[in-house]
Amino acid sequence: MEPCVTTTIDVRHYTHDDAADIRQTLLDVHADAYADRADDPFVQRFEWFVDHWSGNPGFTCVIGYDGDEPIGYAYGAAATAGREWWRDHLDPAPEGEASRTYHVSELMIRPKWRAAGHSERLHRALLNARDDDRLAMLLVDVTHPKVQSLYESWSYRKIGERQPFPDSPLYAVMLADLPLV
Repeated sequence: MEPCVTTTIDVRHYTHDDAADIRQTLLDVHADAYADRADDPFVQRFEWFVDHWSGNPGFTCVIGYDGDEPIGYAYGAAATAGREWWRDHLDPAPEGEASRTYHVSELMIRPKWRAAGHSERLHRALLNARDDDRLAMLLVDVTHPKVQSLYESWSYRKIGERQPFPDSPLYAVMLADLPLV
């Protein structure tokens, strides 16, 4: 599939209060992005992840639109005290409140709009809307070194590895200081 050459994307911001309104858009973009892995049981559980993350009062999301067509999104939420699993990978762990760390859960671009810089634009829009955070955390499937390299080019660094669910891939745990440079 040829990448879309559209450069003008409307980025819209959403919060926990908008979760019900954007849920189907998130599911539809995911279905398109993972059409080649639709039979993967972990991929099939995506609805649970959408509901889990959007149910967090600190949930934020950006969706990029080409006209009326959603091209992709990024979402996550502030860390919850007591659930700072990533601290195990740092010695010493940073001091401060968990809520000053933002967990980027998903960044997804539909195939037609890939390789056009939209992933970085949505990622930055998501994090730049947050002025109270000092760290961003995310997970990258270790079998996708190009994706890990992309995040490294955005100032992330790998601090460890984690398999959060028995049926999930092994992920690189990545951290970036905010604001991003």
